[in-house]
Amino acid sequence: MATTTYVSALTAHPVLMAFSAIIVIPAVLLVHDLLQWLRLPPGPTPLPFIGNKLGIPESSPWIQFEKWSKQYGPIFTLWIGRKPTLIISDPHIAADLLEKRSNKYSSRPRMVVMGEVYNGNSSILTQPYEKAWSIRRKLLHLVLNPKALRLYQPTQEAEASRLCFALLENPAAWGKELERFASSVVFCVAYGHRIDSLGAKVISDRFRYMHNMASLNVPGKYLAESFPLLAKLPAALAPWKREVQAMGAEEGRANVELLEMVKREYATAKAQGSLEAMPDSLCKLLLGMREKEPVLLNETHFSYVQASLFGAGSDTTASTLCSAFLGLVTHPSVLKAAQAELDSVIGSERTPSFADEADLPYIRALCKETLRWRPVAVLGGTPHASTEADVYEGWHIPSDTTILSNSWAINLNEEYCPKPHHFDPVRFLSYKERAQLGIEKQPYIGSKIHPAKAGHSSFGWGRRICPGADLAANSLFIALAKLLWAHDISPIDGMKYDIFAYTDGFNVRPQKFECLIRVRSEQHKGVVEQEQEDALKWLERFTPFGE
Repeated sequence: MATTTYVSALTAHPVLMAFSAIIVIPAVLLVHDLLQWLRLPPGPTPLPFIGNKLGIPESSPWIQFEKWSKQYGPIFTLWIGRKPTLIISDPHIAADLLEKRSNKYSSRPRMVVMGEVYNGNSSILTQPYEKAWSIRRKLLHLVLNPKALRLYQPTQEAEASRLCFALLENPAAWGKELERFASSVVFCVAYGHRIDSLGAKVISDRFRYMHNMASLNVPGKYLAESFPLLAKLPAALAPWKREVQAMGAEEGRANVELLEMVKREYATAKAQGSLEAMPDSLCKLLLGMREKEPVLLNETHFSYVQASLFGAGSDTTASTLCSAFLGLVTHPSVLKAAQAELDSVIGSERTPSFADEADLPYIRALCKETLRWRPVAVLGGTPHASTEADVYEGWHIPSDTTILSNSWAINLNEEYCPKPHHFDPVRFLSYKERAQLGIEKQPYIGSKIHPAKAGHSSFGWGRRICPGADLAANSLFIALAKLLWAHDISPIDGMKYDIFAYTDGFNVRPQKFECLIRVRSEQHKGVVEQEQEDALKWLERFTPFGE
């Protein structure tokens, strides 16, 4: 009765209605936000309605987040407008929330522009935690499990051999060669076709699509993220929406074209009874599975499953290898230790293979240290979101709260990794392994033990961990093992190297730098040339994409 009377009074008195809109409603929202702010973990004091937006740096925000974690604690709250975001800077807290309570923290914040408008949430990256996501995740698991990964190892070895040979001929172009290696591995694995040149149209298109998506994920760029109703406007009345949809439609068509290409090859091979001769790829395996059991995805959505591997495994692998090069030129003793192990185990008559991995603990440790030292996804990749209210350590976390794990702060946390900016694989070696390698130096041991088996969190957490993590780790291992067996990677005399000079963005890599790459001996050169021939014979089955 009282409510009805109040509404009637508002309707009858326009001045009172205006007063309510200008004063009462904002006051109610402010009180609501204040009560939430008092119950959430502490953080920088937000301004009403705009939050901490003015205090978040546009460049390298993870550095400021790390500083705030030391001031406010390993889990603190930032406000983006009226929406709270939890920043995690401790691996145990990340494990507690994103793994042990993954049923509550495995969704995504609503991505209006990058997800809904761009491609109707076709990509697994942007999908909320529901059935559509589970279908895609299951498909990726089926073709990226340990048994399937072994099918791709000969191709990764062949591409790593090609990489070593390329650096014989053009060592100054090592950055581009790392990109070609990573891209070709991903396209061989995803579609059964290789990349011989970064000039191939399919690659330039992929990098453009990645740039498009990254440009959509800029906080504050689109009002529709704060006011989702704007995304409902007809495209004719919203030029921004028309532009975003056009970009998404182009990528969708390209993904379907790649799928149709492999479908034609699959049908031909099946008709000829030669399916076994067709290169193993995600697309081939998924098409075979779909014949046995229907997949509840249309062709466009199905095509995004294979396409998702490029964003997850190409740019990230190339960036990680660039960080490894930076670590090696700034810490020359690491190169010497790695080559000493390779010389002892492998010798000089062949290059390493995956069969040698168990006998190369220092190379394995080098890979882990690279991933820890400079994580590519510095803010844990795409953020998580809670799907229900929760209480953690006395703090109340509302449903639909955004969660960011600051991989930079987590991997460089001195309680787990003393001297975190020192590039030293020894920290990942056991006592037994150090003894076997004759390493007397004691590792930097923290007061706390990292909860992740790998000792770092560079691939994410919980159910949203990167599905291509093991594929990427394999590429990193075989590339570094073969490269360091074949080549010396050294600093240029007199040149200064900045281990903090990195690009901006959601995926980072070192800013361009120069180094010296020389084959270790004539004997090593001869082996590289011979293995190049063997690699090309293996890769003949993977038709190259044209330019």
